[in-house]
Amino acid sequence: MTGPPEWAARFAPFLADRAGSAVLTDFDGTLAAIVEDPATARPLPGARETLADLGRQFATVAVISGRPASFLVDQLGGLAGIRLVGSYGAEWAGADGIITTDPTVDQWRSAVAEAGARLAADAPAGVLVENKALSLTLHWRRAPASESWVVDAAAAESERSGLVVHHGRQTVELRPPVPIDKGSVVEQLARGSRCACFLGDDVGDLPAFAALDRLAARAGTTVVKVAAADQECSPEVEASADVIVEGPPGALRLLQWLAQPV
Repeated sequence: MTGPPEWAARFAPFLADRAGSAVLTDFDGTLAAIVEDPATARPLPGARETLADLGRQFATVAVISGRPASFLVDQLGGLAGIRLVGSYGAEWAGADGIITTDPTVDQWRSAVAEAGARLAADAPAGVLVENKALSLTLHWRRAPASESWVVDAAAAESERSGLVVHHGRQTVELRPPVPIDKGSVVEQLARGSRCACFLGDDVGDLPAFAALDRLAARAGTTVVKVAAADQECSPEVEASADVIVEGPPGALRLLQWLAQPV
């Protein structure tokens, strides 16, 4: 795992130009520990305060998650200068907590609800079908023997509904077939920044890493891709990262280090 010496080298341009830098992060597995019941996930102690400190110093600070924006508002709302982006970029929460939904995704609500009802009716014991309104997540963490059922059922539902399959950490997601993901959000938020970083832990964060690579190649942006890695982390995520930290505690330590005043 990398430590503060590498952080100092990688992030020196950020610390020298906080007003021109973007600090972007995932939520689950990065700011919050992975838990069996997603409804019980909470930001690590000190995460809210750290985000607030970052928001006072850096040009752009945002949490970009597959969670509904309403969940992010409940957990992280009220922090000045912090952008909250949910549903992989389909929902943006304003400073007042009002949520704006992309209309191309919003029109898939009924398809998501119908697919969720079908899957929940047939799901084996222990498999959680989480309806996020704009997407579905099938969790098999509590029923590891049901992984094949989840994979097959998600594929069949994709064929039926037109929703697109995305694999994650002991999960399979079904999302609307629209060109919105964490990568498109990162490009939007970091456009014009001289420095930009993203912290993530799962294959759903790879589009964010790829977006940083595009910004570096196209605009000369200084970028840092951080993997919050644990025993479940995909090798592809680690291979794509510039810096590897030890799970959410490591990610929080890095953010706290960045938030230290000059």
